[in-house]
Amino acid sequence: MRDPQPAVAPLTLPTPSAILSRTGWTTFIIALLAVCAVAPLLNLVVPTGSVFHMSDYAVALVGKIMCYAICALAMDLIWGYTGILSLGHGLFFALGGYAMGMYLMRQIGRDGNYKSDLPDFMVFLDWKQLPWHWQLSDSFVATLFLIVAVPALVAFVFGYFAFRSRIKGVYFSIITQAMTFAAMLLFFRNETGFGGNNGFTDFKRILGVPIATQSTRMLLFVLTGVVLLGFFLAARWLVASKFGRVLQAIRDAETRVMFSGYSPVGYKLTIWTISAVMCGVAGALYVPQVGIINPSEMSPANSIEFAVWAAVGGRATLIGPIVGAFLVNGAKSWLTVTAPEVWLYFLGALFIGVTLFLPNGVIGLVNQWKARTK
Repeated sequence: MRDPQPAVAPLTLPTPSAILSRTGWTTFIIALLAVCAVAPLLNLVVPTGSVFHMSDYAVALVGKIMCYAICALAMDLIWGYTGILSLGHGLFFALGGYAMGMYLMRQIGRDGNYKSDLPDFMVFLDWKQLPWHWQLSDSFVATLFLIVAVPALVAFVFGYFAFRSRIKGVYFSIITQAMTFAAMLLFFRNETGFGGNNGFTDFKRILGVPIATQSTRMLLFVLTGVVLLGFFLAARWLVASKFGRVLQAIRDAETRVMFSGYSPVGYKLTIWTISAVMCGVAGALYVPQVGIINPSEMSPANSIEFAVWAAVGGRATLIGPIVGAFLVNGAKSWLTVTAPEVWLYFLGALFIGVTLFLPNGVIGLVNQWKARTK
């Protein structure tokens, strides 16, 4: 008589973690109310002389930083969770900004200095008609499509060849930096039809509504905040999924992932393209609030700042890069007024100091403090 076979325990798969904890959802709702209700109330309703009034300058500053926070979040997905340090995401930010800027320039109509249907810089350069890549710029729907499609296409083509060639590490970082620098030089040229050194500015309207009014600026502020919170939720869902776990495995041991039967190329290309789209959307929201877009937004220094925000806040935390964007840009806003010559030295020292003494960023420091107080 045969011995009974030992019972085999059923295989249990890990249960997917919740997108946010109860405390996380509470914080998220508070942030949503602050963006959609509190800030408009303080800016539009509270009298100017009140200590609780939120000035138009504060609205513009926080709105701009929220755009930067979207870029920091995108950087965390590609660097913090996938281990790919990009120094070229400023290109995708600028491409989204230029797509929106082209639409805003067409919205000026005959209110420009030359009273022409062509943008002022084209009249100045004696252009007779719009170039081919401006043909869809008068359509807001087409502009929304281009804001997503152009950064996605550029990122996909670049990433396809880079990842298939197994370029990684510092070589990938250098190539991405070279890519955005080459694009900056291209956009500086007047014959490309992007305004040359001056870029686009002097915007008048968006969807036929005056862009400089207090209510329009607040609407852009609210929209930026909602998009940032929406991207944060999407990123939390993404990293908690199987796809996100594979990304983290690629970051930690790409060779083992390949031996396990996964192709890292598809995963890296997908998250690379998603992060590029996020930066493009951020650039599109940035331009109408700041009022200008020019090739300087593609400078390698801007892309390096994206990485600094992620490092300061804490990589692979999602909330950390958002915090880092607010901290660094708040300091930048203050230092560039009080001591402008110090800012770049401060930025370099900050990046080195965080790398050496705070490898997990501000959020890591907070987590250590919480662990000690328990």
